[in-house]
Amino acid sequence: MHITGNFEITSWEEDAYAEVGDHGKMTRAAVVQDFSGDFEGDGQVEYLMAYSDEATARFVGQQWLNGDIGDRSGSLVLQISGTFDGETAQATWTVVEGTGTGDFRDVTGQGGFSAPLGEDASYALDLSLDAS
Repeated sequence: MHITGNFEITSWEEDAYAEVGDHGKMTRAAVVQDFSGDFEGDGQVEYLMAYSDEATARFVGQQWLNGDIGDRSGSLVLQISGTFDGETAQATWTVVEGTGTGDFRDVTGQGGFSAPLGEDASYALDLSLDAS
């Protein structure tokens, strides 16, 4: 199943915990999102970010999604790896097997997102859902 849509960031709290080199830093960010499109629901993500300068970063994270795809409901966790080039964040998502609940109990899959500054972020996921 291929799903697409958008998400809006409703909360972003980011704190530095280490300085790296002359211009870099390490940060943690707690983010809350609202999803629309084929997946309707909300998400929470924790990022660890490494900035090589003030404008660019690489990040990893764990994303929790809770909501609906059509008449199916549940939650799942996505593992994230991505980059921010100063204008757009792009990342890949991989479903963490065994984390699905409800109708997403046996879900597997991969996808990602693109999030330009000041614009809606878009996502796409290819999922395998149990037919039962």
